[in-house]
Amino acid sequence: MGDTTPFDEMYNPDGSVREPYRALAGWLSEQPDKALGLMQADAEAIFRRLGITFAVYGSDEGTEKVIPFDVIPRIIAAQEWRKLSKGIEQRVKALNAFLYDVYHRQEILRAGRVPEKLILNNAAFCPQMMGLEPAKGVYAHIIGVDLVRVGADGYYVLEDNLRTPSGVSYMLEDREAMMILAPDLFQRSKVAPVENYPENLRRTLESVAPVNSRGTPVIAVLTPGIYNSAYFEHSFLADQMGAQLCEGHDLFVDGGKVYMRTTTGPERVDVVYRRIDDDYLDPLTFRPDSMLGVPGIFDAYRAGNVTLVNAPGTGIADDKAVYTYVPEIIEFYLGEKSLLQNVPTYNCTDEDEREWVLKNIGDLVVKEVHGSGGYGMMVGPTATEEMHEEFKRKILARPDNYIVQPTLALSTCPTHINGDVAPRHVDLRPYVLVGDEVRITPGGLTRVALKQGSLVVNSSQGGGTKDTWVLED
Repeated sequence: MGDTTPFDEMYNPDGSVREPYRALAGWLSEQPDKALGLMQADAEAIFRRLGITFAVYGSDEGTEKVIPFDVIPRIIAAQEWRKLSKGIEQRVKALNAFLYDVYHRQEILRAGRVPEKLILNNAAFCPQMMGLEPAKGVYAHIIGVDLVRVGADGYYVLEDNLRTPSGVSYMLEDREAMMILAPDLFQRSKVAPVENYPENLRRTLESVAPVNSRGTPVIAVLTPGIYNSAYFEHSFLADQMGAQLCEGHDLFVDGGKVYMRTTTGPERVDVVYRRIDDDYLDPLTFRPDSMLGVPGIFDAYRAGNVTLVNAPGTGIADDKAVYTYVPEIIEFYLGEKSLLQNVPTYNCTDEDEREWVLKNIGDLVVKEVHGSGGYGMMVGPTATEEMHEEFKRKILARPDNYIVQPTLALSTCPTHINGDVAPRHVDLRPYVLVGDEVRITPGGLTRVALKQGSLVVNSSQGGGTKDTWVLED
């Protein structure tokens, strides 16, 4: 797990091309000098035209940026994908069972398999959810599981995103762009389609509509509005599903049911796919100062008259401290060993582990338990001495607020950099839908660290994306 040479997804150590990449290698060798550069420019133009941008908070270069897109796809063999999707399915089933238990009998806490205070004192735990029966028993309907690869068979789960995972619009648009830019490359490979994601999302949402809804369920996507960094995705998904995009003031509650204001009068809403955080969802139940939510929506949900996707309180299962217990959680509810490995994680509340972490902080990755988007974290090997000292102080002050992991040698993929092709580190976020069944889109979003040697793939920190190809047999 230390400073070994990272696994190269395209080339074997002897320089030969790995099987899944053979068609791509042939295609790359035929491209004239400037071809990839021109494709890159075309890709940027396509994304600008479609308005695929994201807001960067606190950056000086203006707020709207196009996420850099790399024209060389990342390729996963069919049998590798089968193993991965089995592991992902196992994980999301166990996490939903865990959420059900935490908000009902809490058997896993009573059995002492997960520490009670870790759950009950957790900011993400939502006491208002106790005893509530969500439709089909599902809490997390839309999940993004972040994976990194460290070897031919070695995939690790970095984190589970069960609140409001974003990025799926990039997965869909990256594929669309590639089909325009390199149709000849698709003809050489059988690539599993991703474009049925919006339809599968719609099916999943319809399948968890309240029992008392009539006819085809009405779906609304609830967005915080145009200033949100993922607003493009909210409007894109609503559009692709044929659902209504709403802000809090477009919805109201009357007689325990949720309605949408339309030009022809109020229309009842059955399922709300919310892209706003728990705290802001309902000023009558959560933060009273929230202007983004819908007053009374939580009571309508409790009464079984509307389904909220994902359910409030699901954040308890993707808390970075709870993450360390996921293998236990899988064994407890499914009686199976975890198929996907967790990254070894040090617990700073344990005195011996903390002492070891403080001594070796220069080699480790430190993450805030509630941080996201690459904020509040420190990658030891690339951080300054001052940062090492600062994080030591932070850990000593609040050991429960940080988890620490070894620096993984993330796998690399060939990437187009200024006219050259060079290896860059990648991760993968497959998207999972859970409703009447589990639906996993083949592939997902590959994020790539464009800076040489960098391991941080977040778009907010200068990363880009690639199209992810899962080959069919």
